[in-house]
Amino acid sequence: MSKYRLVLLRHGEGAWNKENRFCSWVDQKLSEEGVKEARDCGRLLKEQGYKFDLVFTSLLSRSIHTAWLVLEAMGQEWVPIVKSWRLNERHYGALIGLNRAEMALQHGEQKVKVWRRSYNISPPLIDESHPYYMEIYNDRRYATCDVPKENLPRAESLKEVLDRLLPYWNSTVVPEIQKGKTILISGHGNSCRAILKHLEGVSDEDIAGVTLPTGVPVQLELDENLKPVKPRQLLGDQAKIQAAIKKVEDQGKAKQAT
Repeated sequence: MSKYRLVLLRHGEGAWNKENRFCSWVDQKLSEEGVKEARDCGRLLKEQGYKFDLVFTSLLSRSIHTAWLVLEAMGQEWVPIVKSWRLNERHYGALIGLNRAEMALQHGEQKVKVWRRSYNISPPLIDESHPYYMEIYNDRRYATCDVPKENLPRAESLKEVLDRLLPYWNSTVVPEIQKGKTILISGHGNSCRAILKHLEGVSDEDIAGVTLPTGVPVQLELDENLKPVKPRQLLGDQAKIQAAIKKVEDQGKAKQAT
């Protein structure tokens, strides 16, 4: 029997999603399409009768803005939002800012797929010579974290995303779910994939095949032990969702960037 419902949402399309660049911890706003995706998501969830009690986001604007737009479209702007760096996107290290398709041309599609989708392989570390290093680590939001700024990641595998996310999940998110609250997590592709891996017990190999398009809510129905009682459900027009999944998967293919 289903006791709890949880919705995971990868934020709406960001400016660098549109440009097919590794965005990661660089703070990007939503694109026009991303704004539309978030509003459409909110309308869909309202039509399906969702009433959220609490929303969790990362510290990144695209995650927060998506949550705002979803709640606005639902007429639930009053619902509390809790933010944490532990829900941030995966830290892509030295790859941040680079175009995925150009990287596939230079290094091969398989190498880029490993960087993007593998479970326990990290990209090269970011260092102070990187053009976005100071923008990230001088950002005031990271002075609010529960770890010193010098202990924040410089690159992460998906495993390391799950490692930094799990303490927050167990200490902060799980107790709210167990109170019977309906929770929305407005996160990122990899923070949501990490949660799915944990809840569904997805293998290290199979997680590479889990793709979440932007702006598509994922419904999970959980039992009293927070184990799924049925497969995850991506809500919305299924043909459009499959097309969006293919678009995400094609981002790492070798083609000339425009």
